[in-house]
Amino acid sequence: MLFSIGFAAWFYFTPWGANLRYLMADTLITTQHRYLAKYLIGSEELQKRVEKYNNQFDEMGDVKDLREVTVAPPAQTALRVEHIEGKGFQGYILYVQDPKMIRVVTTAVPGKGERVLSMAERTGALAGVNGGAFDDPNWNGNGFKPAGIVISGGEVLYNDHKPDQKLNVVGIDRNGVMVAGRYSQDELMKMGAREAVTFQPKFIVNGKGLVRNEADGWGIAPRTCMAQKKDGTLMFVVIDGRQPGYSMGATLYDVQNILLERGAVTAANLDGGSSTVLVKDNQIINRPSSQYGPRYLPTAFLIYEHPESVVVSNLWKGMDMKHFNSANR
Repeated sequence: MLFSIGFAAWFYFTPWGANLRYLMADTLITTQHRYLAKYLIGSEELQKRVEKYNNQFDEMGDVKDLREVTVAPPAQTALRVEHIEGKGFQGYILYVQDPKMIRVVTTAVPGKGERVLSMAERTGALAGVNGGAFDDPNWNGNGFKPAGIVISGGEVLYNDHKPDQKLNVVGIDRNGVMVAGRYSQDELMKMGAREAVTFQPKFIVNGKGLVRNEADGWGIAPRTCMAQKKDGTLMFVVIDGRQPGYSMGATLYDVQNILLERGAVTAANLDGGSSTVLVKDNQIINRPSSQYGPRYLPTAFLIYEHPESVVVSNLWKGMDMKHFNSANR
């Protein structure tokens, strides 16, 4: 009992305990059990914390990117997977030397998302990862309705914002240079954006990390991130998580350090958590955290030997997506 009292005093009334409580709260914020964070920091503080992150992510997205990337001719080995590990996590980096091999591919299942492995098998992809945000009520949605914008092959397939309204995006332009940050559809078209989805935050700009420390790393979770080196090489980081004894997950600060060590000049976060998946050669390489297996999603970043020949579906065209029921069915 004395130990319990002592731990409670340390947990709730010391700076070190507070750091742990906020890290745990941030971890819960990224899960379907977000409401539990109120028992660690209180309901009012939870709301403030979420608002703080949203504002912070928008500020990070507005940091000017000089986009000083020169896409070098790809070597013979265009794809490579590196296993990585850190304190409490394991994962992989998929290196894509030719960024023009990337395509945003969408679900081809009417009214429902599609697993990334299925997208890859169906379209003949060499490899790929999960993509952008989607409407996901209670973290149990059907994966069909994207959130934000979806661009594939230079064509806007979906946008739930006005053309002049800014939103956080991740993608590449027609020259293979990574696009990350807050842009409107009009701006993206002028920039020549070719493949893009919505997610946040952008956390490396011009070779400098924007996540200041572990406490601002948005908790411990499975992660999927996209980055680019100065020579144009794309790096997709996939970190497994929520699996005690194997991998608990990583903060964005962890991922930022991993990517800076490998020469990233630009990096941004993609959908993570139970959506995180890496496929290569028609196999799932990582260990997705969802107890129901890989999730059904609206978009994925896939890699092709001949990306120009890939036909991407647009099942949202002509549908009333404002009234679409995203609940799982």
